Amino acid sequence: MNRREFSALLPMLAAAGAVMPAESVAQHAPPGPNKLESGRYPEGPAPHPSAAGRVSRHIALGMLPNDIRLEAHHTTLEPGAGWEPVGTHKHTEMWLVTDGQVSLMTDGETQTLNKGDMGICIAGNKHSVANASKTETCSYFVVCVGPPE
Repeated sequence: MNRREFSALLPMLAAAGAVMPAESVAQHAPPGPNKLESGRYPEGPAPHPSAAGRVSRHIALGMLPNDIRLEAHHTTLEPGAGWEPVGTHKHTEMWLVTDGQVSLMTDGETQTLNKGDMGICIAGNKHSVANASKTETCSYFVVCVGPPE
């Protein structure tokens, strides 16, 4: 399996893990500062505000075999929360919308993602995310996979 095929599976794996009963998976902390292992990684208890109206909770950050970096977090945007700074990365980034509507810009094209939709930005492409609603909160899981940065 190559990196592209692996990264295409990550959203499905994340969704499957979210619905598994807690007693069916091992709960543990990552064994080292960078090495991730199979098991359960619960959403972090402490929110990390990154900008006005934007709060993220970390889930996992570390290295998989074959020098593949994995990061996952859950972000909530308040109504009307504006665009994050436009970014580019060496990794591929995926968003799975869990509530509300998200505006996703990839390489200058903006699309609206609804609850249950997934958006992907391939490594190297410009991207940004905002809440598409002025009246409702939105939230989404982010999974990033690729080479170390």
